[in-house]
Amino acid sequence: MVVEVMGRHAGWIVLYAGVSGGADVILIPEIPCNLEHAAAAIKAREAYGSKSSIVVVADGAVPVGGEVAVLEEGIDGRPDRLGGISVRVATELESLTGKETRSVVLGTFSAGVCRRASTGCSPHGAFELIQRRVFDVMVANRPQNLVNVPLADVVSRTKLVPLDLDLVQTARATGLSFGD
Repeated sequence: MVVEVMGRHAGWIVLYAGVSGGADVILIPEIPCNLEHAAAAIKAREAYGSKSSIVVVADGAVPVGGEVAVLEEGIDGRPDRLGGISVRVATELESLTGKETRSVVLGTFSAGVCRRASTGCSPHGAFELIQRRVFDVMVANRPQNLVNVPLADVVSRTKLVPLDLDLVQTARATGLSFGD
């Protein structure tokens, strides 16, 4: 099963949703994916008796030498509408592995739930801010604390997943593939 999740430029949602959901392969925009490597990981699982695998892919993931999947060109200064990468990945993995492969796209509601659950943001902390009438900030998890971050600081840049992030390293150590 190939599951497509929001992740135009950064793979945070995909990373946390994939790890927490038990994915076997995670494809994020920060790591150009080699689908032959992803297929090898799936075949290795099968050799150990696994009958199925889950691949979670960001809509902004790009195969090595490929391009981002665009559903609709942006007009009037709006960005392109991304999507369809799950179908491309599923088709290619089916060809490479010989295993029946299906794809699904999580909508913004489903992905939003995954995002809130995976980022560690506290709805309780946000509620307290509203009660105190503090706006234009978000609650962020900076272990061991929840902190308030001005929205202007958040929207001014794209925060990419660092490849040396402890979660990425732990996922790799447990055998999860990033297609690289």
